[in-house]
Amino acid sequence: MYKDIRATEFAEKINSDPNAVVIDVRTRGEIMEGVIPGAIHIDIMGGRFKEEVENLDKSKNYYLYCRSGNRSGTACSFMSQIGFGELYNLAGGIMSWQGDIVEYQTA
Repeated sequence: MYKDIRATEFAEKINSDPNAVVIDVRTRGEIMEGVIPGAIHIDIMGGRFKEEVENLDKSKNYYLYCRSGNRSGTACSFMSQIGFGELYNLAGGIMSWQGDIVEYQTA
């Protein structure tokens, strides 16, 4: 399973967890509004979400967010079903985030 956590705890965990991977599951258009620093983008609405997630290292701790917390909760649930262990969903999504937002950098 995964755990819904508030923005303050989300920020504390991603800053103190050396095994943290932050994933933004919003659409391409949404990420152009800015992302949490260090986040990688895997669009849950995109056609390759399942394949991209299956290629991730299951030994890492994953911190997911979207706009409001619903899509990232769905993504956490899927990841839990395929064997990921440490999963955290940003309750309230990026709308609840009080930390820095940076411009998304394309690869």
